[in-house]
Amino acid sequence: MRFFAYSQLRRMQTVRLGDLAGPLRLSDSQERRLLSHLARKGLIVRVIRGLYLVPSRLPLAGVWTPDDALAITTLMQSALQPIATKATGKTGQSGAGRYQICGPNAFNRYGFDDQVPARTYLYNDRFSGDRQIGSICLTLIKVARPRLGSAEEVAAGDGLRLVYSSRVRTLVDAVYDWSRFDSLPRGYEWIRRELAARRIRVEDLVRDTLRFGNQGTIRRVGFLLEQEKIAEPLLRRLQKALAPSSSLIPWIPNAPKRGKSSTRWGILDNRIGRSP
Repeated sequence: MRFFAYSQLRRMQTVRLGDLAGPLRLSDSQERRLLSHLARKGLIVRVIRGLYLVPSRLPLAGVWTPDDALAITTLMQSALQPIATKATGKTGQSGAGRYQICGPNAFNRYGFDDQVPARTYLYNDRFSGDRQIGSICLTLIKVARPRLGSAEEVAAGDGLRLVYSSRVRTLVDAVYDWSRFDSLPRGYEWIRRELAARRIRVEDLVRDTLRFGNQGTIRRVGFLLEQEKIAEPLLRRLQKALAPSSSLIPWIPNAPKRGKSSTRWGILDNRIGRSP
């Protein structure tokens, strides 16, 4: 009760090991036991080792959990790290971790897939692996910072915002990260549908494919756009980014590898018995 009275008086949203020892006159071991006990009871939520989220008031049901925006924002801000600058030798802090919600969550947000994921998938530049913060289940996919971008912010209440991959970037990721998201061949139809409805511009699709895709992504998107009779200058932009190769990759990754080949894109068109 002393802990909650103190945290509410100070309007503390987070507490770290070391924050309570002085104000509550606790030893280091008492503080650790207190925070561990409250987290086990579900009264506060552990974000990372030594960092906990605290509710603004005691939960009526006895168990509290943050929402997605609070959990993700706190986790990314926890990535602040001390750094020393060469010019001054003084110690400062690196920026908070960057992220964008991707994969199945973005597929659902843009109406590509009506399945509501049980987990939240995030590209980010700090963490990897699965993590649970309260009832929020996260799959953290660590990528190099240049692979973050083409995103948009969405208001999430309490002044917080969530960052999602853009509609175009989400389509590129459906092709790029197909094995993780199980998104091919569905992703091809999503792209066709979005182009036909003019919800995306083909120029933006080509741009994000070149910026965030790999060689396989460029081949598959190029082959798709050629079928859609896209203007030749845009196709040449994609073709120019391809490295010389005599090997073929399958159009549908998990289908039998037989069919016609496209030498321009290095694609084995293995749609036998399937719709385009």
